[in-house]
Amino acid sequence: MLRNETCYLRAVDLADMEYIYQLENDSELWEVGNLLAPYSRFTIREYLENAHRDIYEVKQLRLAICTHSDQIAGLVDLYDFDPFHNRAGIGIVIDTPHRKKGLARAGLQLMIEYAFKHLRLHQLHASISTDNVASRMLFERLRFRESGIKKDWIATPDGYKDELIYQLINE
Repeated sequence: MLRNETCYLRAVDLADMEYIYQLENDSELWEVGNLLAPYSRFTIREYLENAHRDIYEVKQLRLAICTHSDQIAGLVDLYDFDPFHNRAGIGIVIDTPHRKKGLARAGLQLMIEYAFKHLRLHQLHASISTDNVASRMLFERLRFRESGIKKDWIATPDGYKDELIYQLINE
């Protein structure tokens, strides 16, 4: 199991349906996840029924971040998995009651170790809006480096936001 002193990662399953439904349908997070509309329970259930499929087949992996008291605190994802170029995108969300407890850093660190040691990836990348200071600081603390900017990338009701590209190269 992927575990450290703060948390552990586990596969998502049908028992997580309500949690994921609530998290995915939190409109405050839609901008971060590039969502435009809510997900139905049917869609979440279909996803969870197929979550066991291999990352090499579906090109993504979502794991639950859990406290040592077995409470789910968030999700961490590998997406756009590219085994030819040995890279993937990485993203994380921690729900509000579990923030500022070190779970984001610990969960992200476990996923980074998994990606580099088990999947043998050469690099991970993350896209973070310029105003998401907490996420930028989190990724920078874990040695991700800003490598580019996408100007006017995210449309919001107040105008456009720039998005930064972060990379972590497995040395």
